[in-house]
Amino acid sequence: MKFHIQQAVRAVILLAFSAMIASLHWTGELTKYINPKYDNLSKTAAILFFMLFLVQLTRVVSKTTHHRQACCSHHDHGQSPFTRQKMLSYLIVIAPIITGFFVPAKILDAAIADKKGASFILAQQSQSSKIEDYLTSNETIDDNIYDDHEPDPRLMEEKQEMTKKQYDQLKQQLSQQAMFKMTDEDYTIYYEEINNNLASYLGKQIQLKGFVLKEEDFSQNQLVISRFLITHCVADASIVGFLTEFAEAPTLEEDTWIEIVGTIGQTTYDGATLPIIQIDNWVTIEQPESPYLYPINIRMSF
Repeated sequence: MKFHIQQAVRAVILLAFSAMIASLHWTGELTKYINPKYDNLSKTAAILFFMLFLVQLTRVVSKTTHHRQACCSHHDHGQSPFTRQKMLSYLIVIAPIITGFFVPAKILDAAIADKKGASFILAQQSQSSKIEDYLTSNETIDDNIYDDHEPDPRLMEEKQEMTKKQYDQLKQQLSQQAMFKMTDEDYTIYYEEINNNLASYLGKQIQLKGFVLKEEDFSQNQLVISRFLITHCVADASIVGFLTEFAEAPTLEEDTWIEIVGTIGQTTYDGATLPIIQIDNWVTIEQPESPYLYPINIRMSF
């Protein structure tokens, strides 16, 4: 009987990957890395890693014969000595495990948004055809703007897609509303529709929240109320947001989360026509536990 150290190391790595993914699900931190629609896929990955770990355990201890060593001498079955190259390979594989367990997830902020460019955000007229869940009618300003009303993550997981027919019906209803309350579930629907058909929404009231983002060429009373939209994972995060204008803007620092109620207007920025919100009421809020937005898939069925 022989104990193979390298095979044991590989088994530990497989178990660690499985445990790391399971831990991210248990703590709810996974949505800070990937879109919740991949929740089941990541669970499957954790199970596969664990199954591979069980298979790998059978290789940790073995009976070695001279015949086996002779016929397989030109292959590396994890029994050859450690080399610098092998050590480097193991370190590369272990690195994400270490960061996953011991480095807390860093929420994307204004510093990342600045690198992507607020000017680019404002020049965008719409997002992709992947959009969020359908809205509910709300024709009056929400009196509970100062209350904490975080969306239920389980609700968001259930609302990951809609049919094309549902979306078309939803867009028809939007222009009839006097006030829009942009929740995390329906944010991108409003965002796309307002940017694509701005003339239909001028003068209407809107309620939304996001973090403060500023640009050097903004006037003192202007800032962007921004959110990060994650299509697949944080690596592809894009910025969405509305340019706003109000007297107290100079007092707010970047990354400050605020919730506002305002009136939709129109302005030009860098040659592009875009919406601007004249803020009537605002309040600072805590950063949401789930600060990202996630698009939903449109099923092309009716």
